[in-house]
Amino acid sequence: MSDTPSNAGNIYVAYQGNSYLFGGNAPYVEEMYENYLANPTSVPDNWREYFDALQHVPAVDGSNAKDVPHLPVINAFAERAKQGGTTVVVASGADSDLGRKRVAVQQLIAAYRNVGARWADLDPLKRAERPHIPELEPSFYGFTDADYETVFNTSNTFFGRETMSLRDLLNALRETYCGSVGAEYNYITDQNQKRWWQEKLETTRSRPSYNAEKKKHILDRLTAAEGLERFLHTKYVGQKRFSLEGGESFIASMDELVQQAGQAGIQEIVIGMAHRGRLNVLVNTLGKMPKDLFAEFDHTAPEDFPAGDVKYHQGFSSDVSTAGGPVHLSLAFNPSHLEIVNPVVEGSVRARMDRRGDPLGKQGLPVLGHGDAAFAGQGVVMETLALAETRGYSTGGTVHLVINNQIGFTTSDPRDSRSTLYCSDIVKMIESPVLHVNGDDPEAVVYATQLALDFRMTFQKDVVVDIVCFRKLGHNEQDTPSLTQPLMYKKIAAHPGTRKLYAERLAAQGLGETLGDDMVKTYRAALDEGRHTVDPVLTNFKSKFAVDWSPYLGKKWTDSADTAIPLTEWNRLAERITTIPDTVTPHQLVKKVYADRAAMARGDIPVDWGMGEHMAFASLVASGFPVRLSGEDCGRGTFTHRHAVIHDQNREKYDEGTYIPLQNVAENQAPFVVIDSILSEEAVLGFEYGYASNDPNTLVIWEAQFGDFVNGAQVVIDQFIASGEVKWGRVNGITMMLPHGYEGQGPEHSSARLERFMQLAADTNMQVVQPTTASQIFHVLRRQMVRPLRKPLVLFTPKSLLRNKDATSPLSEFTKGGFQTVIPEQNAEVVKNAAKVKRIIACSGKVYYDLVKKREEKDSDDVAIIRVEQLYPFPHKAFSAEVKRYANAVDIVWCQDEPQNQGAWFFVQHYIHENMLDGQKLGYAGRTASASPAVGYAHLHQEQQKQLIDAAFGKLKGFILTK
Repeated sequence: MSDTPSNAGNIYVAYQGNSYLFGGNAPYVEEMYENYLANPTSVPDNWREYFDALQHVPAVDGSNAKDVPHLPVINAFAERAKQGGTTVVVASGADSDLGRKRVAVQQLIAAYRNVGARWADLDPLKRAERPHIPELEPSFYGFTDADYETVFNTSNTFFGRETMSLRDLLNALRETYCGSVGAEYNYITDQNQKRWWQEKLETTRSRPSYNAEKKKHILDRLTAAEGLERFLHTKYVGQKRFSLEGGESFIASMDELVQQAGQAGIQEIVIGMAHRGRLNVLVNTLGKMPKDLFAEFDHTAPEDFPAGDVKYHQGFSSDVSTAGGPVHLSLAFNPSHLEIVNPVVEGSVRARMDRRGDPLGKQGLPVLGHGDAAFAGQGVVMETLALAETRGYSTGGTVHLVINNQIGFTTSDPRDSRSTLYCSDIVKMIESPVLHVNGDDPEAVVYATQLALDFRMTFQKDVVVDIVCFRKLGHNEQDTPSLTQPLMYKKIAAHPGTRKLYAERLAAQGLGETLGDDMVKTYRAALDEGRHTVDPVLTNFKSKFAVDWSPYLGKKWTDSADTAIPLTEWNRLAERITTIPDTVTPHQLVKKVYADRAAMARGDIPVDWGMGEHMAFASLVASGFPVRLSGEDCGRGTFTHRHAVIHDQNREKYDEGTYIPLQNVAENQAPFVVIDSILSEEAVLGFEYGYASNDPNTLVIWEAQFGDFVNGAQVVIDQFIASGEVKWGRVNGITMMLPHGYEGQGPEHSSARLERFMQLAADTNMQVVQPTTASQIFHVLRRQMVRPLRKPLVLFTPKSLLRNKDATSPLSEFTKGGFQTVIPEQNAEVVKNAAKVKRIIACSGKVYYDLVKKREEKDSDDVAIIRVEQLYPFPHKAFSAEVKRYANAVDIVWCQDEPQNQGAWFFVQHYIHENMLDGQKLGYAGRTASASPAVGYAHLHQEQQKQLIDAAFGKLKGFILTK
């Protein structure tokens, strides 16, 4: 080694003057060290870790004596000096220098553990020079060539030796942290986790030792990965497939992950990934028959769904054999929105965990495959990571595998691709470790995968394997990547391929000169015959935890459901959910809410929305249907109407003193779970969709704080909720509660964008409902589970109506009847004199109560008002019956709070027109078209509201449609 001390030594001097350890901070550090020696827990964790390391440094005399507090010693010497009995002896320069070097060795070890990955050999294309990192050079600490044979204490490492020469130590550090694996873990707070990584990596020096059979198996998986891509490339020229070529080690990683997970007790793995390499995973990991994939390329595959999707968005499931037993694999369907599948996968795994009674995720494993550009660039990644350690969304840790081909479509310049050093830096927010690994070293990739799974199973935390590779072809097979990356693609063109390099490596080790070629021929023969390439795939195995979806298929939304409950059951349930134990002291406002609910239960006063909701939940869990309710402020409710969680006002600890009545309905009830989520729409809604996609027996509800914020999750709505069934055949019964209503609160607190859901409504893909009474919410929630139909339910829930007495319901409406898609005219006199009615006002939502009030003011008896509670699927039969009831009506007016270009108007007008009688006219009463959902000026809101109500009773104006 020839590290000269001149320049680096000057750096070290400068470092002494500027580092937090030296310069003006020295007295502060000395005081903190003194406190540490007296009581290690009295200093911050990061300082305690540093001082702990110093305790491994031998004393100047070479002994292992531990340091002791300095201040008492100093004071004792000072006292003796006053008495004239002390002779001061200055330590020799040699002893002082040796002590400094011992400290420097510990700093060198810490530096490699911290930033050694910066020097790791990661890029198969070797495009970048090794960065200049002085802290990794011995000369930075003042070492010279003369120090390389000096022996130092290394007892705080796991290299297997208590002492090592500086030369041996440096070699060990570089082998461990600067080889084909670059580990990042030292930012983790938990000392046990850090020491775990140090032991795992340093014991092996980050180099696995595999036998011949293991190495042959790795080559077999590389051959499969490359073989499929080359077969498709030649047989289906120019067809998009988003090739994995250049990243074949990903398949070896997936294979290792599945096999090792099975041995660790995992029984289900849910995989989420974008399109890069997806076809390869389908065939070579999940065992999809190649002939079935070829049929999709040939356009001869069955077309089972109304819309269908391209082959590289398809999901799949299978059961494969491992040494630990069968493992069920599920590859989640995913649109082209790359990372949006992440929360969906997590939700699906959580549902499986709950079904198995597996709170730590010992039997279920989420695996997410990422592209480097998407992992660094898409916000849903951060939102999903933020869920990882929370009670309602934890899945026991996710294994993340990054196919890091160092380019995002046409962006590869690091000045443009991201603002972080690594694409994986986002995971540091939850202190997840990262293993960067060279994709051209398949054994290192497999080794990193083993470590990642081991860490996840040990600590139930997320972990990342960043496989640094390349993309041999363009973004898709029709691109010419050298247009924008000429230098990169010159290097790629000269690269022989990972499989070939590894085959040559094994041949050099004496495992057979023709081994690689023989495997290529064998795999090609399997593809030519369309046979399985994964052995063995279990064709007849079925887990007892598998979900049977057959009872929910082929059902119609018009199928009836008995949603009323007997009065005796009402009384029993109501007593349980309105009783608060004496050990819990509720807030006075909450106490009144529950006292009122007890009165509602007895029939003393009408039932309000909160009680109607609670009784729906109580009756469902009592009948064996679990309820999962999540969203921001769900326990209390944004508008303080729910109070599902009662907080003891006398509690002394933050994590104690809550009581949930709905968890105490019956001894053998189904679970009721209410979760105050993190402040996220996209990830949380995606998670709940994933949960509902794997559990048709649970009422899964996501509630927006205000419905206006739902557009933060628009991708989940568009790509999954609205179209998942027609694209992929995925049946899902998720329920969304979106507070909606024009009450003068401005553009962002008025509209849940009803029009967007109406635009998405087709193929009977969802239910769009705007209930206006307590009994309606009760019945529609129960209908969602009691009726064997699983379609997304979008509920536009009220705000002011939560406490509006006009929106309450008598007890009889809960023990009889059911959900009404259309609520007829409620004024008995108007119904009795139906022949006098000249106008029908049709509406939906809160505006109904404003219209009734206006009619009373005008004392009009020739206007009938009907409410459309279910906007989609449109209830033609019920609506037509109401129109026919008033056969003499001259016109029908659709009245809404929303602007004309929003709300339901543009979507219901043709439904209304279809049910009108000949000669009738259809008009509109509502706000004029607007770019904003609502105005922010209170006086303007009031003026608009008055105008639209007046218009509903006035002469038809503007657009008029005649039947």
